[in-house]
Amino acid sequence: MTALLGRLTLALACAIALAFLTVPVVALLLRVAPTDLLRRATDPTALDAMRLSLISTLCSLGLMLTFGTPLAYALARRRFPGKRLVETVVELPIVLPPAVAGVALLFTFGRRGLLGPPLSALGLDIAFAFPAVVLAQTFVASPFYINAARLSFAAVPNEILEAAATEGAGAAQVFRRIFAPLALPGILSGAIMGWARALGEFGATILFAGAFPGRTQTMPLAIYAALETDLDTTVVLAAILAVGSFTLLLGFRLLSGRRLEPTVE
Repeated sequence: MTALLGRLTLALACAIALAFLTVPVVALLLRVAPTDLLRRATDPTALDAMRLSLISTLCSLGLMLTFGTPLAYALARRRFPGKRLVETVVELPIVLPPAVAGVALLFTFGRRGLLGPPLSALGLDIAFAFPAVVLAQTFVASPFYINAARLSFAAVPNEILEAAATEGAGAAQVFRRIFAPLALPGILSGAIMGWARALGEFGATILFAGAFPGRTQTMPLAIYAALETDLDTTVVLAAILAVGSFTLLLGFRLLSGRRLEPTVE
């Protein structure tokens, strides 16, 4: 009897938690008719926001892959002084309030910020322009990619790499045929998580880049701007983001469960 009661309690708690996470999204999607979704999605304001979000998040993803991958590899496969401190700094944007991140970026890249004067001397104005959108997204999303890539690099068994080297495979061949295929699923899933986080970024972006339509107004900012004036557009953009986020997370789950077989020639 006690075991049955425990199972029922567990099932009830799980059902409540799942309903709490699911019902708001379902309620949002029920507010949008498919025909209205297509019509509103082609509105110039919505198109500008979607275009800007797509371009900026792809740029952010490129920065994460370019600079985050070597850092993830170093954290996973190398020992060096201050490693724990570096790991803490990498994860700081996850717990840092987005508003604080926006203000910190403004005080770094703004005209009166730490790097503002030298950047202005080079003719580069970062704050309240498209580069600010990319930097804000990259700042808040990078930890999600770096952590996933680090875990993926660390999960590659040294025994496999050493066995391949013993068989006569060169360092480049070991990396190309064994290390990279084994780490790739985790890298891809981390890239998806980083991209999804960048897509939904709001707080740091609005403080550091502003919300100028066609210039810095991404989809989350467009949703906020339309909330008081055009509820239909707000619902449509929110539905598009919800569906897009679900698709990205589903892709992340599929890639997380995927395993690639290493091969040695």
